[in-house]
Amino acid sequence: MNRADDGGELAAYRRCERISATHGRTYFLAARLLSPERRRAVHALYAFARSVDDIVDGSVKDAALQLDRVEKRLRARLDERDPGDPGEPVLFAVSDTILRYDIAPEHFWIFLDAMRMDVAEAPLFRNRYATMTELREYMRGSAAAIGLQLLPVLGTVTSVAEAEPAAAALGEAFQLTNFLRDIAEDLDRGRIYLPTDELTAFGVDEALLTHCRRTGHTDPRLRRALSHLIAVNRDLYRTATPGIGLLNPRVRPAIRTAGILYAGILDEIERSGHEVFARRAVVPTRRRIWVAAREFTGSMRDPRRPGLGP
Repeated sequence: MNRADDGGELAAYRRCERISATHGRTYFLAARLLSPERRRAVHALYAFARSVDDIVDGSVKDAALQLDRVEKRLRARLDERDPGDPGEPVLFAVSDTILRYDIAPEHFWIFLDAMRMDVAEAPLFRNRYATMTELREYMRGSAAAIGLQLLPVLGTVTSVAEAEPAAAALGEAFQLTNFLRDIAEDLDRGRIYLPTDELTAFGVDEALLTHCRRTGHTDPRLRRALSHLIAVNRDLYRTATPGIGLLNPRVRPAIRTAGILYAGILDEIERSGHEVFARRAVVPTRRRIWVAAREFTGSMRDPRRPGLGP
């Protein structure tokens, strides 16, 4: 396998690091608790996912064709077992990471298919989900696959297969948190990711969501629906928690940190009175730094600690 010169390789990974720092603050902070080699691999995986998301966010012309091109170029690099030209820094870094850590390529094809579900001209397109089962099928590619991509990078103390269910659940938990936080932004893009039947049970329909977006205020019916879905989301985090103990002890603080901080977004939504149309829920910087520092020092005392709790 031919690799780029050290300068080109380093520049490619640094590009991924900048993307992660700009767009994935929680992931970036958690990744700082990893070893440098694992950290740069996590940045590469994040940057690839982000670059694909940028294609499907509605601003790129011929998005479906662009996704096909990304998949074709990635498949070629993996088939040739060569990460290719570092002049395409994200594609180079993710290819290099997949090859270095022997990540199963199917996790990337499943991810790309889920992204096609967000593209209006693609055959797989969907922008509404009737049930949680339908939504979880989307999240299998958009989120669970990301967790499965990360497992070989993080390392496990058991078989990868045994650790996969919890890793997938954590990916889904992160994604559902995004959907709850970003209702307004998704609605602006013509998408509703919250299951229709779950909303209908509380008297919420698309017209009410549009009204809430226009007024910037969360109707009491939607507030009750969000409370229910936050409980569902927290159950996903609880399902994922035991899996942290299956990871390499050195990476557990980083994953605990990411889990605590992402679950903390749910706390911020509640603290705002569920006013998701008035402001974007974020965990304050001071708390993010405090959690990361606590998890790092806690791991120094007891690296076996597996939980996501405070």
